[in-house]
Amino acid sequence: MTKILRGLRGATTATANTSDAILEATQELLAALQTTNGFAPEDVESAIFTTSPDLDADYPARAARRLGWTEVPLLGAAEVAVRSGLPRCIRVLLHFYTAKSQRALKHMYLRDAAKLRPDR
Repeated sequence: MTKILRGLRGATTATANTSDAILEATQELLAALQTTNGFAPEDVESAIFTTSPDLDADYPARAARRLGWTEVPLLGAAEVAVRSGLPRCIRVLLHFYTAKSQRALKHMYLRDAAKLRPDR
């Protein structure tokens, strides 16, 4: 079975601008993406995290490291400050190898981030 590189999106919200809240929300999101889509950390080529401007207490990438993603290149960035943007939002774009079709992937929007993609 041939695996190809795919992109997978997800988002969630932290309950507060604290290290614990950011890491807990990010770990929940990554674990859900991993379980639902059936990949292992060694399948992940890279991950890009963004946070809304109101989250600056910690890096979401630290949550990935805690889950054992020690060899995955990770990058964090701040979202554009849009007035109507979702507060306390953490987003991720994963690039990973899978045999699944793009259509078979399950992008996840948890907590208040479900508002971003009601179609998902």
